[in-house]
Amino acid sequence: MKEFAQLTMKDIAEHFGTSVATVSRALKDSPRISASKRIAIQEYANEHNFCPNTIAESLRNSKVMQPKLIGVILPEIVHYFFSSVLAGIEEEASKHGYRIMVAVSDEKYEREVKICKSFYENKVCGIIVSQAKDTKNYDHFNRLIDSGVPLVFYDRICTGVDASRVVVDDYKGAFTAVEYLIKAGCRRIAFFGSPMTLEISKNRYNGYKDALLKHKLPIDTALTRFCDNRPDAEIITPELLNKEDRPDGFFAVNDDTAIGIMYAAKRMGFRVPEDIQICGFTNGQRAIACDPMLTTIEQRGRKVGSEAVDILIKKVEGVIPKGKVERRIVKTRLVIRGTTKEVGG
Repeated sequence: MKEFAQLTMKDIAEHFGTSVATVSRALKDSPRISASKRIAIQEYANEHNFCPNTIAESLRNSKVMQPKLIGVILPEIVHYFFSSVLAGIEEEASKHGYRIMVAVSDEKYEREVKICKSFYENKVCGIIVSQAKDTKNYDHFNRLIDSGVPLVFYDRICTGVDASRVVVDDYKGAFTAVEYLIKAGCRRIAFFGSPMTLEISKNRYNGYKDALLKHKLPIDTALTRFCDNRPDAEIITPELLNKEDRPDGFFAVNDDTAIGIMYAAKRMGFRVPEDIQICGFTNGQRAIACDPMLTTIEQRGRKVGSEAVDILIKKVEGVIPKGKVERRIVKTRLVIRGTTKEVGG
């Protein structure tokens, strides 16, 4: 991918010793500019990856003041957590007179790179992003920072990028969930999580492990599965429940996975929570739409979104120094429902 554009029409004008208006006309292939000059200006602009500010231009033409625009990248839109983060972002941004431009990476690195480039070309004042699962190279993020575009990560952060971030307390949430399962009588607890390339997966897995260690229960890697969606959970769960030393509890990285585990277990004839206890992580609408309703960790997506906007706006407006990395952690809470037993019950 090419470097993000650094050049302005003023820079091009200075290079050719002409006016910005002449450069603008040349780039639009106006016959008012000689063919030789048009070609020279266009070639120079292409060589230096010049990208016109289309938003600013359209606003100039309409005589409307340029809005304060924030780019937002979601890994996916259908997930309750990400949609609730978006709601928090939009609400907080609106309070401060900012608008948002939203794009979905669909969990794909290449799409994420293109979105970053598009946001830069459209001159957003900053970007709020949760990285795609496929992302292992962070050059596109570092280029944005080098170009002076403030970045704030939420939920999925890039340890290889020196940028501000807002996360939920994934470790504490997972620890609390697994400890509750243990106190409710579980002794063999399976972990269904996302790939360990994501920091949230590492933190939740560490919380899971430390809860087992605290209560002197063995860490059995045979009970760990990289599974973070319902369809896969419905396929993988029977494999574990058919074992002689089957798990009696499950901790899942999100609610959809937990619900997949539950329905797979029920189809096999297991009772929930009498035979199998399950805890998820999100507390979205699906957690109360299943039977029994799901015990889960509440992620507080709206709070994550509003905190991310607060950091970004303060960076844009100079309240937080440009080079300062801001780190904020949003607390989680355990919501106990029907997929777990009462402690002591």
